[in-house]
Amino acid sequence: MPSSTPWTPLHAKIHRTIRSRRLFARNHRLLVAVSGGQDSLCLIKLLLDLQPKWGWYLALAHCDHRWRTDSQANAIHVQNQALAWGIPFYLQTADSPPSSEASARDWRYQVLSDIACERKFDCIVTGHTASDRAETLLYNLIRGTGADGLQALTWQRLLSEKILLVRPLLEVTRTQTGQFCRDFQLSIWEDSTNFELKYARNRIRQELIPYLQENFNPQVESALAQTAEILQAEVDYLEQAALQLREEAMLGKENEGDGDKSSDASLPLKLNRRILQKAPLALQRRVMRQALLEVLAIAPSFEQIEKLTALIAAPNRSQTDPFPGGAIARVQGDWIMFE
Repeated sequence: MPSSTPWTPLHAKIHRTIRSRRLFARNHRLLVAVSGGQDSLCLIKLLLDLQPKWGWYLALAHCDHRWRTDSQANAIHVQNQALAWGIPFYLQTADSPPSSEASARDWRYQVLSDIACERKFDCIVTGHTASDRAETLLYNLIRGTGADGLQALTWQRLLSEKILLVRPLLEVTRTQTGQFCRDFQLSIWEDSTNFELKYARNRIRQELIPYLQENFNPQVESALAQTAEILQAEVDYLEQAALQLREEAMLGKENEGDGDKSSDASLPLKLNRRILQKAPLALQRRVMRQALLEVLAIAPSFEQIEKLTALIAAPNRSQTDPFPGGAIARVQGDWIMFE
């Protein structure tokens, strides 16, 4: 750490988090996504200050969605920051503005992955905070979701076979990143779209969270982020247990010697009902969700999972209505078959 940079409590916190959670290794090549807002500027400043302790190779990437008239000026502002810090800068500009927040996110992760693969980075690093985690939990809860959706912002996830997405600031609130930027006089680019209430997430950020802080819990962001952290560990456990149950149901060991002998264990979408019937409902649903993820182009809905789960106890020759894409699940003796 250069002597000119103070070692703040936030530096110490992120240093401990990276080490205890094993988010990065020494000498990793990190591509940091920077929008120019306070969260991403706080992130890159922290990583630059910690760099001498870890030996990372750092580069900065900016994605211009072309949503705003000042988006090009925003990109130039971030580029100038990279030049001032003496680190490589990569810019990706959308051919046309994305049609939704979801499509913008998909495009952003795709182009960041492309840069990371081409330039041989180990990780893409984003400035998602505890505040983002709380907002995501509320957003998904309001729309309807299970534990998976409530813990959707995780510390790490694979974007591709080789590229890992890492979020080191998930225990830091937006208030803390703002104070850090003020303390170090970082030049924040204010994104005007963050204040447009036509976006659901902005309404949660600008209206719902402040209401909850004032009327229920001043620390609601940290409390909700903690809930997401608890759920992440439980979801990981349940996914592994469901995967093991699914493998047993695919083999159908209890079916040896009776029932339908036409089973081929090499078929991934052929499940033994006798084995599934002994499992708790939570695991039955997860097995069906895993199966549907192979059938559908998108994540299955609760209704689709329930429709498939009902076949575990349904009469022989029962079947579902066609799923999107035309696949049908039907009961044949002790087996649920996908056609």
